[in-house]
Amino acid sequence: MTAQNVGAALEKLVAFTSKIEWDDIPQAVKTRAAFVLADDIGAMVAARAEPELIALQNGVAASAGTPEATLFNAMGTRLDRYSAALANGCASDWAELDEGYRRVICHAGIYCLPALLAEAEAEDHTTADLLRALVLGYETVARVARCFTFPNLVLHPHGSLAAVGGAAALCALRRLPEDVTIGAISSAATMVLPGPYTHPIKGSLCRNIWPGISAQTAMRAVDWVGHGIKGLPSALHDVYADAFGAAPDAAELGEGLGEAWAISDGYHKVFACCQYGHATIEANLKLAQQADPNEIESIHLVTHEKARIMDNPDPDTTISGKFSMQHIAATSALNRSGGFEAFSAQVLSDPKVAALRQKVTMSAYDPVPGWPNDRPTRVEWTMKDGRQLMQEVMSARGGPDLPFSPDEIRTKIEGIVAPAYPAMFGILDIILALDTEALNASWRETVAGMTSG
Repeated sequence: MTAQNVGAALEKLVAFTSKIEWDDIPQAVKTRAAFVLADDIGAMVAARAEPELIALQNGVAASAGTPEATLFNAMGTRLDRYSAALANGCASDWAELDEGYRRVICHAGIYCLPALLAEAEAEDHTTADLLRALVLGYETVARVARCFTFPNLVLHPHGSLAAVGGAAALCALRRLPEDVTIGAISSAATMVLPGPYTHPIKGSLCRNIWPGISAQTAMRAVDWVGHGIKGLPSALHDVYADAFGAAPDAAELGEGLGEAWAISDGYHKVFACCQYGHATIEANLKLAQQADPNEIESIHLVTHEKARIMDNPDPDTTISGKFSMQHIAATSALNRSGGFEAFSAQVLSDPKVAALRQKVTMSAYDPVPGWPNDRPTRVEWTMKDGRQLMQEVMSARGGPDLPFSPDEIRTKIEGIVAPAYPAMFGILDIILALDTEALNASWRETVAGMTSG
């Protein structure tokens, strides 16, 4: 019966999203969608110099078909839509600067956008078409994430959710009938990746490719459903509950539609690491105003369970550094920063940072408050002269409870994209203002303008 309830709830959700036009979406939600678009393109651009990503994208380009869509690598590369979705999707999470959904573990923006960006450029949709599909795909995959909850961090959402988000968004962009959309989402659900959460913690860069592989998978799932290749209506339950062991709640899929939009509960990141460590960085930056970090003897973190899982004092790749609480604490303290450079390969091997990582310990924050203060951290510095300093952060900035200002997000995006694409931010800024002409413009021409010069 539960599987039937989930299937019926999916039908209700798709019936809702299929009827939503751009003009039906509240203005504040449109603005949020524009910021997610700009922020996640920025995250793709930020990773352009990563050597492993360059090698991956060059390999994809070598076997790509007729150019249809842009690769945001600042090299003027254009690929077929499937290859572009794959390559941009791999870039989207590499720098750990992409937007995320705060209520559950889900980065809905990068689950939708790699496929959408490629398809919208290849088929010459408008910017408004793209943003509408982003809102609806985001709504769908965020609700799937809320519907199926896991008792612990076993599966990384980039593998287990991204194909569903991409398929839902692409169906919205193509304006497919409800039954076709249900079939495509169900099919995509059977093609998700059981990516282990331990992999990024232990340094496996394969975690970074999960959104890209899933974007390409999503596009194929939508293509093939028109030929009768589709999943069963019970697929979401069959995969997430029966196969993966999640607890289902069908109401999360189909209740409250249109009352509150999932994309409104997203968060933005200015620190280039897993969000579970952002409270630690904020506390460190406050402590660095009180004392010289070079005089730290040891650091103790009293923190939530999701952070304590990221226990790796000897990270050996950039991804493991971004998922190591010891490295997050050490590099942000000594460098007085949580930005992209603080998590570079050079800093990872810095002897001072490595030495301090060995002096970072953790214990449980108990009891952990409810949302939005469910990721708290108390940071305690013991100084070489014996002093004890402490700062506590209950909720890191960037989420709906403590949002960054629009200007702060603009500054972040401009700082990333301007060196690579001098014209990009000016055009994105016009889109962020929801300028009518920009929204009605061809996305293909918009991308060409952003990447020119």
